[in-house]
Amino acid sequence: MKLSQFKFKLPEEQIALYPPHKIFENEDGTVERVYQRDRCKLMVVHRKSEKIDMFQKDAHGNDTDEWLNFRNVVDYFQEGDTFLFNDTAVFPARLFGTKEKTDAKIEVFLLRELNEELRLWDVLVEPARKIRIGNKLFFDGDGPMVAEVIDNTTSRGRTLRFLYDCPHDEFKRELFALGSAPVPRYIIDRRPPEDDDTVNFQTVFACHEGAVTAPSTGLHFSREMMKIMEIRGFQNAFLTLHCSLGAFDTIEVEDLTKHKMNSEQMIVGKKCCEVVNQAKRAGNKVCVVGVSTARAAESAVGTDGMLKEYDGWTNKFIFPPYDFGLADALLANFYHPESTMMMLTAAFGGYDLTIEAYNKALENDYLFGCYGDCMLILDD
Repeated sequence: MKLSQFKFKLPEEQIALYPPHKIFENEDGTVERVYQRDRCKLMVVHRKSEKIDMFQKDAHGNDTDEWLNFRNVVDYFQEGDTFLFNDTAVFPARLFGTKEKTDAKIEVFLLRELNEELRLWDVLVEPARKIRIGNKLFFDGDGPMVAEVIDNTTSRGRTLRFLYDCPHDEFKRELFALGSAPVPRYIIDRRPPEDDDTVNFQTVFACHEGAVTAPSTGLHFSREMMKIMEIRGFQNAFLTLHCSLGAFDTIEVEDLTKHKMNSEQMIVGKKCCEVVNQAKRAGNKVCVVGVSTARAAESAVGTDGMLKEYDGWTNKFIFPPYDFGLADALLANFYHPESTMMMLTAAFGGYDLTIEAYNKALENDYLFGCYGDCMLILDD
């Protein structure tokens, strides 16, 4: 496949800047948003029959004028079917500081901790041209958090040593208290990060800290939705893949076989394998929630179609054509053009059918991105 085959024009107004919500105006004129993360629009794609559903059905099976919404996902599954989630937790990776002497404002994006004892972190800085080895950065005004640049790693990458003498747990708390939710750049370029993003940009089942961007499809699941699924007899399984910024890297080659993904840490535990493999043996569906989960699952599935325990890294890049070894269904957002996430979606749904679904989404004002609408692809 070629990069240009995934190019389309995404209107600015169809990029979701907030999760699904209702807006209320208070008596004092201020505006308040009430978020409903499980109320986005849902498109259902049937990859064998090549049907695409956008509307709810009446008692006779005919389309109504009411859009499918995310809570309708449960209507496509039966007792014993299993949902496979990514339970990584996002940490507040975006910080703002000032450069010594000049007081120039610098954005620091934390990627990962390199050494606990030395307080070394791999970061991205913006604007990078102003940050050189030996510079000191100050955070929280005149507060105690100071970092020194000790290495250049890439054009925007730096290694920072935080000069903060205290127990490591206390250091992490203080550092993260200075940060904000790492919502994607395409949102930050259009509106500033807000306090609500701390909750909105985290799945309700997140438990293993390490991601610098959220597994966005998992954001649609509310606690109420999880309870409904439990009542219906669905099973849940959880693996961990710490999402990096690699999925947002610009692909610079036309031939997709030449693109290399960044490696991401992942763990598939014994319990996860037991739940998923029991469903497979019983003939129940396994629905993979999100492209990060799909990449992890495909990195750990055996030739027998069963999930294997795994603790390591993956740089698996999935694009059409590709035969999936595990999933019977996939939940995915609508992604930006020429993105690796769109490519994986097309690999599962089939290129032509996925492009048709994207065209329908564009024509019918579906919202794209991490806070946008959702697609369910079924193998029927």
